[in-house]
Amino acid sequence: MNKFLPWIYLLLAILGAILPWQANLEFMQMNPGGGFDLQTFIQDANINAASRSLNRDLLIAASAFSIWIITEGRKLQSQRLVGGLNCEFQYFLRMRRATIPLLTRAQVNRDQFRTTNRMRH
Repeated sequence: MNKFLPWIYLLLAILGAILPWQANLEFMQMNPGGGFDLQTFIQDANINAASRSLNRDLLIAASAFSIWIITEGRKLQSQRLVGGLNCEFQYFLRMRRATIPLLTRAQVNRDQFRTTNRMRH
């Protein structure tokens, strides 16, 4: 499973980029002006208690994930995408999974170098 996990994250990132945009395009086609009307989108997204519940839940989760991605990305020195949460989070997990072993090896090599230099002096 571990060797497939980065590929699962990548697949989810791709789906996270495509599937929301399919719905956005459908919304724009239904709009009489033919464009993206933000006010109508927000009204439609909050049309009942169930949709408001999902929106609020997603807003809180997206905020927490964004903060985590920014702080963790700085630690891992990874590049940050600007995209929707569905795409960005999965892509970040994939990149994090690839970066951590490299950073761990670099840390081990640095520690071994320090230990070797102390023994020489």
